[in-house]
Amino acid sequence: MKTLKKRTMILSALFVMAMGAKGSAQGIPVYDNVGFISLVKQIFESAKQTTEMIKTVKFLKQAKEAIDKVNDAVKQYEAVKEITSNNEALVNMVRNDLKGILNSPYIRRGEVDAVSNAFNTIIDGSLRNLEFMNQVLSNDFLKLNDGERLAILEKHRDDSKKMVADITLKNKRYKMIISFREMQDKINNRETNY
Repeated sequence: MKTLKKRTMILSALFVMAMGAKGSAQGIPVYDNVGFISLVKQIFESAKQTTEMIKTVKFLKQAKEAIDKVNDAVKQYEAVKEITSNNEALVNMVRNDLKGILNSPYIRRGEVDAVSNAFNTIIDGSLRNLEFMNQVLSNDFLKLNDGERLAILEKHRDDSKKMVADITLKNKRYKMIISFREMQDKINNRETNY
């Protein structure tokens, strides 16, 4: 019996200790080291991806700005090209048509100055526009950005179109006057056969 009592006491003590150990183990958190390492790896990968995405966004933003600059440069080039071609057309019209108008016997002496002044005023305006356009494109003292330069060039392009239309209208008007006077002269100086 003594051995039975001893065994029972030992088993009860072990049981109490086992219960006590189990009860105290419930409040201690248990970490899964493999899961924690996996989580840290995922966080690092996510950070790398975010960094790469930020770099990509910056690159795309720079590319967009470069494209906008190129678009502005192309638009400026097209505006300059059109202004230049309009001014060439003005000079050619004046060179060719003014000679014909002034050399016509149907333009009176008093009208020669008026015709010359009308054409010269348009050509002078055209030359001033070209000079200003050159300053806008080449000088930095105006402190203009590309958009402001483009707005100025587009205004001058519109002005050059108006000048071409104006000189075309004047040319047409003077040719109609010459044609009318020529017809009037033929009617007044015709021979009658009756």
